[in-house]
Order: sequence, then structure tokens, then C-alpha cells
Amino acid sequence: MKSWLMVILACAIVLFAPLQEARSAMDYAKQVLIESDFSNRDLRGVTFNLTNLLKANLSGSDLEGASLFGAKLQEADLSNTNLRDATLDSAILEGTDLTNAVLEDAFAFNARFKDVKITGADFTNVPIRGDELNNLCAAAEGVNPITGRTTSETLGC
Repeated sequence: MKSWLMVILACAIVLFAPLQEARSAMDYAKQVLIESDFSNRDLRGVTFNLTNLLKANLSGSDLEGASLFGAKLQEADLSNTNLRDATLDSAILEGTDLTNAVLEDAFAFNARFKDVKITGADFTNVPIRGDELNNLCAAAEGVNPITGRTTSETLGC
């Protein structure tokens, strides 16, 4: 009886150990990832909290449900990304490219947007502070190729 228990325990370790490694590999919190290339990747649910992603390339990636709380995204390329349900609160987006990004239902109330490219971006149901919203509305143009919504309408401009 004890030998069967040992076999079952060994099988459980072999089966579930890779899952643990995969999950831990998806936590990039508090790291310096300047100019890193995360383009065209499945990054759903990944944690980038307080991470320095200066000039990082995340273009074409699926970041649905990802947490970028307090991330430094200056001059990062987030064009053509899926940021649905992502947390961008307190993130710094200066010179960031959000062209054709879908941010539907993301949380970005305390995010700082300065000199961002938002042509075709979809901000449907994204809470943004009034002062930041004014800056974004001034730059809003285009239609998102995925959702078919105009940037200015999704911002409520």
C-alpha cells in the first residue's frame, strides 16, 4: 500500500512541477527589462508590477488581464496589443505607442499619459483621470481595426 502511495506522489510531483515553473516564469514584477522584446507573445495574466519596461517591445502581444501597475512604459511599443482587462493604474506612459491597441475594460485611472500615440486605440470602459483624458482627447484619431470603434468615441471626447 505504501509503495502505491509513493508512486502516486511521484507522479503528482512530475505532473505538477512544470506548471509551477510556468507560473513563476510569468511574474516579472520589480524587474529592469529595458529594451526587452516581448513582441507577439501570449502574456495573458502576466505580472509586470513596478517593472521598468523603458523602450520595451510588446507589440502584437496578448496582455489580456495582465497587471502593469506602476510599470514604467516610457517609449515602449504597445501597438496592436490586446490590453483588455489589464491593470495600468499608476503606470507611466510617456512617448508610448498604443496604436491600434485594445484597452477595453482596462483600469488606468492614475496612469500618466504624455506624448502617446493612440491612433486607432480603443479605450472603451477605461477610467482615466480628467486631466489625462483631456490630453488623450487632443490626440485621439482613427478607428480600431479589431473593434471598429473610433478612438475619440471610446474616450468619450
